[in-house]
Amino acid sequence: MTMIDDIDDIGGEARLRALVETFYDLVETLPEGSNLRRLHARGHGVAHAREEQFNFLSGFMGGRAYYKEKHGHMDVKLMHAHVPIRLEDAQNWLICMRRALADEGHTGPHVDKLNAAFARVAEILINDVPDWEDDLDRAT
Repeated sequence: MTMIDDIDDIGGEARLRALVETFYDLVETLPEGSNLRRLHARGHGVAHAREEQFNFLSGFMGGRAYYKEKHGHMDVKLMHAHVPIRLEDAQNWLICMRRALADEGHTGPHVDKLNAAFARVAEILINDVPDWEDDLDRAT
């Protein structure tokens, strides 16, 4: 099941790539992106996230399932199980994505549906994994 009817609803892969790039440009520059940047820095970095988010969203939006082809699944909860994601992080991710959608000129019912799907996914990713900074504090 995909969250929008067709990747073509947002203009195909080229427009999806532009959306992901705009999203991560915002993550890298907005105050709302500060903890998201920290979380990515602990992992593979923002450059890696740009590519993997495109890969994931392509399949999520009914296009080619690049992420599944590469990793064998599309389980977003599993992808983030090791990452300490708080309510504020989920909200800030949504702020950045909604702004990226607007900045890229996406409007209409398919965007409303996509925003609702993103909100549901963001909510299920909130967890109680110990913050990595807390681990460093305990180790010293």
